[in-house]
Amino acid sequence: MLDSDLANLYGVPTKALNQAVKRNKARFPADFLFRLTKREKSEVVTICDHLQKLKFLPLKPFVFTKSGVAMPFSKLRNGRATQLSRSLDQTFAIMRT
Repeated sequence: MLDSDLANLYGVPTKALNQAVKRNKARFPADFLFRLTKREKSEVVTICDHLQKLKFLPLKPFVFTKSGVAMPFSKLRNGRATQLSRSLDQTFAIMRT
């Protein structure tokens, strides 16, 4: 899931989500998130129409894995983030069974 999509779910700006990640690098190992390469970004923009806004952005977005998406973003300090973290944990638990 792209950083912008996850930020939208949490109800925060993408910049706030990315700042929370940068301030808490130890909580986000390589199997939780990674940055798209220039080529991957180009391919994603070509395939997914709703990502056309990324085409001209100089930054390469973060991509969160299942583990990264389920990570509680308590640093975002909004009620929606707490509620969403719980919901995602429950959803992944149900999917495992």
